[in-house]
Amino acid sequence: MIIMVNFLVSVFWSSEVACRGSFNMVQAEYELTSGGSARDKLNKAGEINLEGHRPRMRRYASGLKKFIRIGQGPETLLRQSSKFCSTDGFEVESGDAFDPHQWKCVRTMAGIRVFEDVSNRKNGKGVLAKSVGVIDATADSVFEVFLNTEQQKRYEWDMLMGDLELVESYDGHYDVVYGTYDPKYLTRWHSKRDFVFSRQWFRGQDGTYTILQFPAIHKKKPPRSGYRRTKINPSTWEIRNLNTPMGSNRPRCLVTHTLEIHSASWCRWKNNQTSKFENSIPYALLCQVAGLKEYIGANPAVHQLQQYATTDVHSKISEASMTSAEYGKAEVQDEFYDAIAAESSTSDEESDEELDQQEHKVTLKNISGAITTLDLKKTAAPDKSKELDPDVTPVTIDASGLHGSLNKGKDDSDTNCWTSPSGKGFMVRGKNYLKDNSKIVGGDPLFKLIAVDWLKVNKPVDKIALHHKSLVQSEAGKKLPFILVFNLQVPAKPNYSLVHYFASDRPINKDSLLAKFLDGNNAFRDSRFKLIPSIIEGYWMVKRAVGTKACMMGKAVTCNYFRQDNFLEIDVDIGSSSVARSVVGLVLGYVTSLVVDLAILIEAKEEEELPEYILGTVRLNRVRLESAVQLED
Repeated sequence: MIIMVNFLVSVFWSSEVACRGSFNMVQAEYELTSGGSARDKLNKAGEINLEGHRPRMRRYASGLKKFIRIGQGPETLLRQSSKFCSTDGFEVESGDAFDPHQWKCVRTMAGIRVFEDVSNRKNGKGVLAKSVGVIDATADSVFEVFLNTEQQKRYEWDMLMGDLELVESYDGHYDVVYGTYDPKYLTRWHSKRDFVFSRQWFRGQDGTYTILQFPAIHKKKPPRSGYRRTKINPSTWEIRNLNTPMGSNRPRCLVTHTLEIHSASWCRWKNNQTSKFENSIPYALLCQVAGLKEYIGANPAVHQLQQYATTDVHSKISEASMTSAEYGKAEVQDEFYDAIAAESSTSDEESDEELDQQEHKVTLKNISGAITTLDLKKTAAPDKSKELDPDVTPVTIDASGLHGSLNKGKDDSDTNCWTSPSGKGFMVRGKNYLKDNSKIVGGDPLFKLIAVDWLKVNKPVDKIALHHKSLVQSEAGKKLPFILVFNLQVPAKPNYSLVHYFASDRPINKDSLLAKFLDGNNAFRDSRFKLIPSIIEGYWMVKRAVGTKACMMGKAVTCNYFRQDNFLEIDVDIGSSSVARSVVGLVLGYVTSLVVDLAILIEAKEEEELPEYILGTVRLNRVRLESAVQLED
C-alpha cells in the first residue's frame, strides 16, 4: 500500500481488482516531445491531473493488455536518502539499506557490468539480471536522453528501440510508446517486429529517477501487417547521482537496468559459451546502458543543462519540503528510516529447463546475517517512561474483546489477515545519529496493534473513529488510556479504508515528543510523521516500485489529523498524490500475493529525542479485496 510510498512500490492488476475500466484515456495536456522537457514538467508541476488509465501491471507481466484509471496529486514522492554502500560497490545516498538480492557479476562488456541474482532462482522460472554502468553526466541529463524518442538520437545508442513513436503521454510522468525493429541486426532469420510498451517514472527527493517499463497494448496501435507483435521484457531503470570526488566537479551517475530473463541460452552466454542469447531482446535491453554510456561520453553537449532548469528543480524540492519556517529546516540528505527488505522474486512465466530448480527464498532470517555484518546489533526499544506517563500504573490490554473486520492471523501461513511484527525489519536513527548518521535496528513498537478494519467506502472517509461501529466508540475502547487511529484511504473503485488501531497501556507523558506530536499543529505533525513500507513477499517489480524508503507522509500526500478524548486519528489520503495513487494501484493488483510490513514513526531531530523508536507495526498477509466490509452510513 504506499508503500505505498516510495512503499510506496509497489509497486505499486489482479482479476479481483475492482478498479476496472474501459480504455478511453484522456489525452495529456502536453506531449513529452513538445513544449519543454519531461524533467522540467516532472519537477515544476505542483499538482497534476492524471485522470487517465494506469496499466494493469500484473497482467502486463503475463501478457494481459489493459489500462485502468489513476488519480491526482503532487508529482514527486518526497523522500530523502541515507548513505550506504550499495551492492554495486558505490557509497551513495540511496536509502535502500539492505539488498537481500545476491548479485553476482557474470560478464563485463563495453564498460558495464552484467549481474545475475543468484539468491533466488524462483524454481527455474527465470532469472533477474541487471546491467550497471557509471556515466559521466548528471541523473537529469541521462534521464532526458533516455526518455527522448527522437529517431536520430536513439539510433546513436539504442540497438533495439531506435524507431519509437510516442502514442500518448499523461501529465509528465507516464506514457505509452510504439516501436519497430528489424531483427536482421540480431539475427537474419526472423520477420520484422513491433511492440508497444508503457513507461512510468518518478523522481525522488535526492534526484534519483525510477522508471518502470511494461509491455502494453493500445487501441491506436493494433497489430500491423508485415510485423510480428512481440513483448518487451518487464524492466526497471534507476538513475542516481554519485557523490563527486574531492577536487572534482565532474558529475557522475550510476545507471542500473534490471529485467526478467526467461531464456535457456542465458546460462551458456554468462559462462562465455557460444549462445543464441546475443540475438535476443533481453541482450539488446542489457546493452542499452552501454549505449547510453558511450553516446553521452561522445556528446559533451548533453552535459550542459540549462542552469535555470537545475536551479528550479532544487528550489521546487526545497519549497515542497518546507511546511513552515519552524519545522521545515533543510537537513542532511537522509532516508530517515530504511526497511530491511526481505526480497524474493515471483513470476508467472514458463520454467527454463537449464535453470536451477531449487527455490532459495529470502526471509527475515536471512536478513539477520546482513544486520550482523554491518554491526547493527543494537536495537531501539522505546523508553516507555519517557514517552508514557511513568506515574500511572499500566493497564492490561486485552485484545480478545476488541475486533476489527480484518481477522488477526495465527501464524505466517494464514492469509487475508494481519499480524504485528517486531521492529527488527526496520532501521531508525541511533543515539549518536546527529554526530555520525548511524542507524540501529528498530525494537518492539511503543503501541500494541489491537485491531484492523478493512472497509469498503463510497468516498474517502475522515474521522472514522467517530463512527458508531468504530472500536474507539466501544465500551472497551473508551477505557483504554490512548488509541492511535491510522486510516489509510485507498483510492479505487470502490474506495477502501485500511484502519489500524494502536493502543497504549498508559496515558502519554505530557513532556514527551509524542505529546508534542499529538497536540501540536498540523505543520509540526506533517514534518515529523513517517511511514516505512517493506514488501516481504511479492513480485519483484512491485518491490522496486514501492521500495524500502521511509516516506514523510505529510509532505507526500494529504494528511488530516483529528484529536479528541483518548485518541488521535490520522487520515492519509493516498489519492491526493498521483504517484502514490499509481503505486498503490499496482500493489492492489498483486495484493492477494503480497506480504507487506508497515511501520509508523515520529522523526527525531534533536539530540534529546534520540534514539528514535517505532510507534507501531503491521503485517498485511495476502489481503483479498472482496473481503472488505461495506461501511454503514
